[in-house]
Amino acid sequence: MQTNAESSRKWWALVAVGSGTFMSTVNGSIINIALNTIQHTFGTSLGQVEWVVLAYLLGIVCLLPSMGRLGDMIGRRRVYLIGFVIFTVASTLCGSAWNIPSLIAFRLLQAIGAAMIQSMGIALLVQAFPASERGRAIGYNGTIIATGLAIGPVLGGLLIGTLGWRAIFYVNIPIGIIALLLSLRALSNDNKRSEQRFDFVGAFSLGAALVAILFALTEGQHIGFTVPWVQALFVSGVIGFGFFIWWERRTTAPMIAMDSFRIPQFSLGLLAGMIVSAGIQFNFILLPFFMQSVLAFSPQKTGLMMVISPIAISVMSSISGRLSDQFGPRWIAPIGIACLAFGLYNISGLTTESDVLDIVWRVIFIGTGFGIFQSPNTSSVMGALPREQGGVANGILSVMRTIGQISGVTLAGAIWSAQVAAGAGHAFADITKAPTAVLADGFQTTLAVAACITLVALIPALMSRNAVTRTPA
Repeated sequence: MQTNAESSRKWWALVAVGSGTFMSTVNGSIINIALNTIQHTFGTSLGQVEWVVLAYLLGIVCLLPSMGRLGDMIGRRRVYLIGFVIFTVASTLCGSAWNIPSLIAFRLLQAIGAAMIQSMGIALLVQAFPASERGRAIGYNGTIIATGLAIGPVLGGLLIGTLGWRAIFYVNIPIGIIALLLSLRALSNDNKRSEQRFDFVGAFSLGAALVAILFALTEGQHIGFTVPWVQALFVSGVIGFGFFIWWERRTTAPMIAMDSFRIPQFSLGLLAGMIVSAGIQFNFILLPFFMQSVLAFSPQKTGLMMVISPIAISVMSSISGRLSDQFGPRWIAPIGIACLAFGLYNISGLTTESDVLDIVWRVIFIGTGFGIFQSPNTSSVMGALPREQGGVANGILSVMRTIGQISGVTLAGAIWSAQVAAGAGHAFADITKAPTAVLADGFQTTLAVAACITLVALIPALMSRNAVTRTPA
């Protein structure tokens, strides 16, 4: 039975973690609106300005497991608070950048703070809430993420139109200060003095391997995967990842205990999360191009249409979190996958004659399915390991999702381009210049593939369902 003080503290903890989640999510979605303006401000190429986004994403994904492990060793609250300070200072520097290289460098610094915040967020919620309410807390956090995704583009357009692109970074300063003060008040002091040493070799080898693999995937979609240095980089990353596994099995203080992956609930949940992240990314990447290039929607109209899915995710995340606590995640996550795949398959039915209503009901299915899946799957993965390993578990989960997102972007672009080239009889330097009928046909095939990829996630999700026998404490 919880006391009033304990009950109050857990909700304050949700507010504190939610503020960090909101800030990092908005920052991730708001920057996309500013890229065109930043490119013209500094007179640089599209390839260079894309690194404002890529440097941030790669920095986060490579640091998440290390920061998760650090929080488990020295205290999650301490790492979380330091992350806010770094993120806020880096945001100030980003707003003051004088050229593209300086902005990219400051975005890397911002990624360090973001990795510290993101790696600790869910772990701190799991720490603050009892196991019987874990799904609900994660569901609320999912709602905050979806809200940030929906608000980011709208807020970005408003700030850029009134105050300029630098304001999208300066807005993090008051948010960061408020979030820091909330965290100081709400989060329990769990500072530790661990006698274990930090696994620098493991952290470096994992980070280097992820950078190599993700950089090869990112650049390969632009210049081709047959380019020798892209292939060499990918192979180097795979070798580096193999070395990381070898090292973690032999060192006395591993960053990630490899035995954790023998727990079906943990490893299968990670795999399902990665596949679903890849499948839904097809929609997030290609639907805006389809609406503007095939249906001739304006950027403003396209932006409003893209808000519908995050709203559905926001609503369903809270509901599925509560259902997960009440009935367990074993059936809820597979239902979400099936609903998402159904939505993606129906999106593939859009044609050159489709209207707003045709799109709306389809993307509602997509957002609903993802919202149903996300909270139970996260709760299952986080509950598979002891609470003292929550930081590492959350870090690995975030890495797997990001790998899925980048893989989804790569596959979506490659499949659509190949389909359009086959339909037109030749390749296009700019795919949006292809005939609308050919673009529509290629889009239909690509989104049907996305639905099939998403359905594959049912395999680990159902296997994990059979492995879950109780809700871990």
